[in-house]
Amino acid sequence: MPRDIDTELRRELDRCGFVLLVGDSTAGKTRAAFEAVRAKLPDHTLIVPEKRDGVAAAVQKAATIRRCVLWLNDLESYLGAGGLARNHVTELMTGTNHHRVIVATLRAAEEDRFSVTSEDEERRQLQRDSRAVLEQAHRIFVERRFSAAEQQRAGALAGEDPRIGDALAHADTFGVAEYLACGPQLLAEWDNAWAKGTHPRAAALIAVAVDIRRAGYTAPLPKILLEELHSGYLDHKGGARLHPEALDQAWEWATRPRDSGNAPLHAGTKDAYEVFDYLVDTVQHRTPAGTHVPETTITAVLAHASPSEASNLATTALAQGRYLVAETALRQALASSQDQHGPDHPDTLASRGNLATVLQDLGRLEEAEAENRAVLETKVRVLGSDHPDTLTTRSNLALVVWGLGRLEEAEAENRAVLETRMRVLGPDHPDTLTSRSNLVGALRSLGRLEEAEAENRAVLETRMRVLGPDHPDTLTSRSNLVGALRSLGRLEEAEAENRAVLEASVRVLGSDHPDT
Repeated sequence: MPRDIDTELRRELDRCGFVLLVGDSTAGKTRAAFEAVRAKLPDHTLIVPEKRDGVAAAVQKAATIRRCVLWLNDLESYLGAGGLARNHVTELMTGTNHHRVIVATLRAAEEDRFSVTSEDEERRQLQRDSRAVLEQAHRIFVERRFSAAEQQRAGALAGEDPRIGDALAHADTFGVAEYLACGPQLLAEWDNAWAKGTHPRAAALIAVAVDIRRAGYTAPLPKILLEELHSGYLDHKGGARLHPEALDQAWEWATRPRDSGNAPLHAGTKDAYEVFDYLVDTVQHRTPAGTHVPETTITAVLAHASPSEASNLATTALAQGRYLVAETALRQALASSQDQHGPDHPDTLASRGNLATVLQDLGRLEEAEAENRAVLETKVRVLGSDHPDTLTTRSNLALVVWGLGRLEEAEAENRAVLETRMRVLGPDHPDTLTSRSNLVGALRSLGRLEEAEAENRAVLETRMRVLGPDHPDTLTSRSNLVGALRSLGRLEEAEAENRAVLEASVRVLGSDHPDT
């Protein structure tokens, strides 16, 4: 069924590039991408890495083929330590006389995990590499619910397949692709499975799988882990009073394909399972803010996690303010990475830098300073003093020094980082603007309020020009300006600016967004 985005998508496939389709689970992202590739690039080689650690080999192979498509369905599974990086995208697109395309899909809920609007640089570090990859893509959003034009086009096909007509009859409530994928049906079956004497053990297995995915774990879920944890979930719902079925019966029900071909759980590789993403997204949407996956679940998952998956768990925990959980996950990732790759490997350094971030959030600033200085020393030796990653660590160190009250030292370090970024990256680069914004904070703490206001306005003006008035970083600069005006005692100005930022945040981010 043709979608409204098809023209834009197929136009992008005509040229070399990276195309990313974003939308809710069962919005039709994968189908739209598949049909477009089949129609526009039938003579291209299709390259599909099996999992994250196969991305480098896939890119290496793709770089030797003149016409090819690198297919990354569910992009979140390929991001993170050891996965797709900015340099991989550059490697594939460099040169002439070739037509290479990266086609990827990403659920909107996963995209949100990589969207960081905090001004503090150390908060951005955990997701820096993944965000750098996403910024290289041409993003196309796929709406879950069909537009009037899409419904009309689908109606023309209803005579060929009665399921389309049935889906259209529910189009005011559900997306057509969502209904055809049996998303609502599977959700209702799972909800009903908790009833006494039905399939409560299967429901518990599914609930565990959903929670593990919500915690940030992206790899296939080990069967032994699901079985280990499901009893606690079952007991929470009533345990033996529900008359749960035998374990083999629970697995049969949870993995049985329905009419659409989907099942709540489906087999992956090596006794591991994937959970239907629609269930994950639905639970995420209906779970109250501040209600997170139990810590006992995350602890059990860590026992089965690779270094990259431990880092993913830490990223989610940090975003939720669960700093002790994040510290535990990062220390495991660091230890594993040191054992596997050695102390100078990029993954090891990333884990140490991320650990310093968490220590700072925990208020353990002396530990954070020591960790940052150790990482900085290694990065200067391995990467060089002007490398962007080295500069990020210096910037993080300046923030820790600022937190320790050594304000003159923090200002000097911020100015040194800013000067280097201006020279290496240019005045309009996001990292350069972050350094200027960090300098504003140091100046305010030193009581140099007029200087801080001037610098703040300069950063805001540049972000307005480069990023646009509604970009989250621009809104952050406007919010920082409110603080400067308040410190200067210009309260009416501060109120007016605050109200303007609030209005824009509600419009751009939504009334329930944490920044709003």
